Amino acid sequence: MRRTLIALALATAVFAGCGGDDDEPESAATPAATEESSSASGGGETLAFSAPEDGSLKFDQGGEVTAKAGKVKVTFNNPSSVPHAVEIEGNGVETETETVTGSETPPVEVDLKPGTYEFYCPVGGHKEAGMKGTLTVE
Repeated sequence: MRRTLIALALATAVFAGCGGDDDEPESAATPAATEESSSASGGGETLAFSAPEDGSLKFDQGGEVTAKAGKVKVTFNNPSSVPHAVEIEGNGVETETETVTGSETPPVEVDLKPGTYEFYCPVGGHKEAGMKGTLTVE
């Protein structure tokens, strides 16, 4: 009986050691993994654009945005009731998100080379009203 209790105690100690380290958050390894995959593929980042909730004809990010060269995922969130989208144009690239009202678009991927691009809202008159900016890719 005593041997059974000792074996049970040892087995419990061994299995308890198989779990993760509770002192370290689970997401602590995620940024390093993301950085490695980003540098291996070049770019690999997300450009998250958004419009103000009040429907203003501008982007929350302002007129200057930067990104690393390579494959970039573009997202756009429009919480307002005014339809908006984001289009990126330049250096042989012309891509845009869906036009949405009160929601987020599905992401689009684009391969960006170093240089300067224009981003703007392609909804009629929004670009001319100032809903535009410069994207610099390094």
